[in-house]
Amino acid sequence: MSRPRADEEEYWHSSKCRAFTFDDEDDELCQLKESKRAVNSLRDIVDDEEDELEKVSWSGEPVGSISWSIKETASSSSTSLEGRDSSLQKGSSSNAALPKQVSSYSLSSLFKGRNKLPSLQSLSDALSDTGVKNYAPELRRPKAEYKDYSSDWSPKDTVRRMQRGKVCSLERFRSLQDKLVLLDEAVAGHDGNVITAVLIFLKRTLRREILFRELEVRQVALCHLIHFLKETGEQKMLLDLLRFLDRTEEVALSQYREHLNIQDVEKKREFLKGCIGLPFSPEDISHIQDHYTLLERQIIIEANDRHLETAGQSEIFRKYPRKASILNMPLVTTLFYSCFYHYTEAEGTFSSPTNLKKTFKIPDKQYVLTALAARAKLRAWEDVDALFTTKNWLGYTKKKAPIGFHRVVEILQRNNAPVQVLQEYVRLVEDVETRLNLATKYKCHDVVIDTYRDLKDRIQLMAYKCKVERGSAEEEKINSILNNTQIRWKN
Repeated sequence: MSRPRADEEEYWHSSKCRAFTFDDEDDELCQLKESKRAVNSLRDIVDDEEDELEKVSWSGEPVGSISWSIKETASSSSTSLEGRDSSLQKGSSSNAALPKQVSSYSLSSLFKGRNKLPSLQSLSDALSDTGVKNYAPELRRPKAEYKDYSSDWSPKDTVRRMQRGKVCSLERFRSLQDKLVLLDEAVAGHDGNVITAVLIFLKRTLRREILFRELEVRQVALCHLIHFLKETGEQKMLLDLLRFLDRTEEVALSQYREHLNIQDVEKKREFLKGCIGLPFSPEDISHIQDHYTLLERQIIIEANDRHLETAGQSEIFRKYPRKASILNMPLVTTLFYSCFYHYTEAEGTFSSPTNLKKTFKIPDKQYVLTALAARAKLRAWEDVDALFTTKNWLGYTKKKAPIGFHRVVEILQRNNAPVQVLQEYVRLVEDVETRLNLATKYKCHDVVIDTYRDLKDRIQLMAYKCKVERGSAEEEKINSILNNTQIRWKN
């Protein structure tokens, strides 16, 4: 089929697309009009010999026709349209009055671009009618535009996406079986964050009895949930879970841990008293008893010392005012406090250090370390000396330190003990090499000189002579030892 040259140029220079203006009609209507023009332009290339058979409905109208589609849509939405305003009701009543013969326009005729009956109104005219336009179905968005979290992901794919930090909705897993499969996949992925996220979802959507029963056979997930409940402080659910698992000792420990949230000391004391009857292990129950007894002692000591400090009746409180309260302090801190302020009190008083040692069975090493630090801080060197002095059954005195005298020297030096006190305890260090190192480090010259003399090491003694001050008493002592002819030197 040939066209005139002018028509051909007009055809190639023309376009079906128009620039946008505010006077345009509805976008969907314009698109449908353009679609009709495109279909009509296919007349010359569509085979006219195609099968003309059509399906008809029970009313005799062709299935798929425009009128049939409009009526089907109208009948399905008639219930929702009854409550609308009066203008919409008028439009729907006018639409119901459309003649039946206009429904003879079939889909096959539409795609062939021709009308079967000359009396049929055009597609654009039918769609431009207000009533028909109201009943036109809304076009669906393509699936590609849907967001990831609304997609139909399998449990395995969901876990993988969560591991990569993608947004995934778990609400689509509604059945118990799907939720358990999701949890198993999360555990198999060995990602703690994903496991915790799935457990939070199950905790929110399952009854506790079902959740506890399923987690009992999944120990990894169970451990994650217990840790999560402890971190978030959901104490009630944690106790219910431990009771379900018959972990009575853990239930008792979880209840005991509640004392950390109690600020009032009187309420805490009553709470600890109630914890004594919980099903703890024999080892733990002794600690709970000690905790209650210690807090009870601290309350008594605090009340008495506050009264003495306020009244100004004690010299030590005037000279060394208290910097903090003794309440809720550990046992070692309480012992240090007693050794600092109440060291000389009789054993029968609650604040006596020896009473605390006996009541709480404090080991000798711990007691000596704490008492030494407290008395050295006060520079009470006589108390320090008495701490290490013991008598045997014959009445002879002897110095003995369960912590080792090398540690005694270090503690004394940290508290700025004088050289005479340090030298006394450096001499008591049994190991010769350690004794020399400490004496050299803390400049205990007499200890170094006497040690080299006992070792009969003339060379080391002469070398150490160069380290002391010229004309000092230490240099004279070294010269006196070197000139002693009764000493048989090894070198």
